[in-house]
Amino acid sequence: MQAHELFRHFRMPELADFRQYVRTLPTNTLMGFGAFAALTTFWYATRPKALKPPCDLSMQSVEVPGSGGARRSTLLDSDELLEYFYDDVRTLYEGFLRGIHVSNNGPCLGSRKPDQPYEWLSYKQVAEMAECVGSALIRKGFRTAPDQFVGIFAQNRPEWVIIEQGCFAYSMVVVPLYDTLGAEAITYIVNKAELSLVFVDKPEKANLLLDGVENKLTPGLKIIVLMDSYGSDLLERGKKCGVEITSMKAMEDLGRANRKKPKPPAPGDLAVICFTSGTTGNPKGAMITHGNIVSDSSAFVKMTQNIVTPSPDDTLISFLPLAHMFETVVESVLGLNASDTHISFLPLAHMYEQLMQFVMLCHGAKIGFFQGDIRLLMDDLKTLQPTIFPVVPRLLNRMFDRIFGQANTTLKRWLLDFASKRKEAELRSGIIRNNSLWDKLIFRKIQFYEGYGQTECTAGCSLTIPGDWTAGHVGAPMPCNLVKLVDVEDMNYLAAKGEGEVCVKGPNVFQGYLKDPAKTAEALDKDGWLHTGDIGKWLPNGTLKIVDRKKHLFKLAQGEYIAPEKIENVYLRSEPVAQVFVHGESLQSFLIAIVVPDVETLGRWAQKRGVDGSFEELCRNKDVKKAILEDMVRLGKEAGLKPFEQVKGIALHSELFSVDNGLLTPTMKAKRPELRNYFRSQIDELYSTIKV
Repeated sequence: MQAHELFRHFRMPELADFRQYVRTLPTNTLMGFGAFAALTTFWYATRPKALKPPCDLSMQSVEVPGSGGARRSTLLDSDELLEYFYDDVRTLYEGFLRGIHVSNNGPCLGSRKPDQPYEWLSYKQVAEMAECVGSALIRKGFRTAPDQFVGIFAQNRPEWVIIEQGCFAYSMVVVPLYDTLGAEAITYIVNKAELSLVFVDKPEKANLLLDGVENKLTPGLKIIVLMDSYGSDLLERGKKCGVEITSMKAMEDLGRANRKKPKPPAPGDLAVICFTSGTTGNPKGAMITHGNIVSDSSAFVKMTQNIVTPSPDDTLISFLPLAHMFETVVESVLGLNASDTHISFLPLAHMYEQLMQFVMLCHGAKIGFFQGDIRLLMDDLKTLQPTIFPVVPRLLNRMFDRIFGQANTTLKRWLLDFASKRKEAELRSGIIRNNSLWDKLIFRKIQFYEGYGQTECTAGCSLTIPGDWTAGHVGAPMPCNLVKLVDVEDMNYLAAKGEGEVCVKGPNVFQGYLKDPAKTAEALDKDGWLHTGDIGKWLPNGTLKIVDRKKHLFKLAQGEYIAPEKIENVYLRSEPVAQVFVHGESLQSFLIAIVVPDVETLGRWAQKRGVDGSFEELCRNKDVKKAILEDMVRLGKEAGLKPFEQVKGIALHSELFSVDNGLLTPTMKAKRPELRNYFRSQIDELYSTIKV
């Protein structure tokens, strides 16, 4: 008997029995079987499939021969770095012209008043207003040259972009100012950049500038242009100071009556002088060219060009890690077109938002501005419904804490944690979708990317590749630059071991600091490599992980090097901790810290440990302080901190470090010298009372 006959001999009676059994089943049972079969078939047909990444995710960067260990993106076909993506876009001016065309003169810039819908200016309206502003500057005696600087001192609003585009149309350079710099720094920038004209949004800022003129600190300032209305008192004060006070409308009218043909810039011409606020000393003016910005944004476009455009219900969020607050670019340019909308609330005085807006304008998309009050941002988001929403780590951390903080029952916390883990598992498998049960409940409107960079490389230098949704790294080098690691021997980071200071080279690297060759030499070496001050590590798949910070190092009495920011990042994971400042001294053998508890979580956290009271009372409670210290030390052990890296004592402080109280820079970095001075008495007390 052959094999197939044996099969029939043994199987056919069983099949007949099964058919007989099926005939005896009730109708509703048969319908249930049918429904189950249909659902199973549907699931197999529509089950989510992994996104095909643009490169092999196990090798996202490759070493460039003869470069001293530098690595480049595998998205490049050769070792030649990307300078532009669109042949007709090599300057910011050309990018805006492209936006006019691809948008079909659609809506460009939008703003709103309280409880009102957004009102929009079209691309051609913006272009016409920009040329009027530029023509007015020429009429006022300004030169169409890349060494002609124009100041802008305002919050994000349509006029900001109009003025900037007006400058770009005539090869002038924008110098942003922002009030959180403080009066002394603003005076420094006005003089350093030799600003004779500054556009401001409000009379208060005009008065601040006039203070400098009256006190003979900024004698070169001659014209202030206001966007908002102002009174005769400001006009009179300006006259007494020898400063012309005029309105934005008057400038537009002047330019309209004296229109000049645009004189576009070259790619190598300066576009923006972006002053970065350091933790010590005066701000430094990073000189950024049109070519710098175009190359950086082009790299993002290339990395995401083949990804399916998300639905209008999606909100694409850019996440910046570790080192710098506003110092990389949104990478959610997935199929960007005129239907996309960006909400502008991060300061245009920083390159992050500058890059974001250029990418939007180049693709004919819409930019809606927040009302100017961060407390109204959620209302602006609901009204605008943006598809592009760039954020920074500090904001994301607050969002995360609030979401989990609102899960006030064991069941809610379990569901949120379980949903998070399930979504993370899908991402690890390369499955990108917004229609799972967990998406419908929680995550549907959000997708994340992560990048890394700083002002001096025009925003970003590395980016996660679509399809690689693993956490713990900042992606591969962008196609516009090389990245290499160099030895930091004092900290025992060696390039031979795949660790060291992150250095960047490419067409996105800035030209140096304005009139500051000494600081420029510290940042740029003789071969053109930008030294970031961050410590990185190459992972086996060619991605970069930021592990430490080179600056702010100090030694303890036994000679151990301490990187306080690394330790602070660990302690910030403690639930009741909002801010922490780790301090050590060369004559002391251990570390201490100043801790600001989280006003939203401390009460609930302390109550679980049997302690009640107001926020101020809890900050003075010794038991609360002891419990917070124990939790911080526990997290330190879990993170692998060495014993000498753990703090031995803390003091609790009830007021947040902020820009207003002088303890944070405008980019939210700790001003360590100021913190040391401010908390000198608490530091001395801790060192005098702790016995090790």
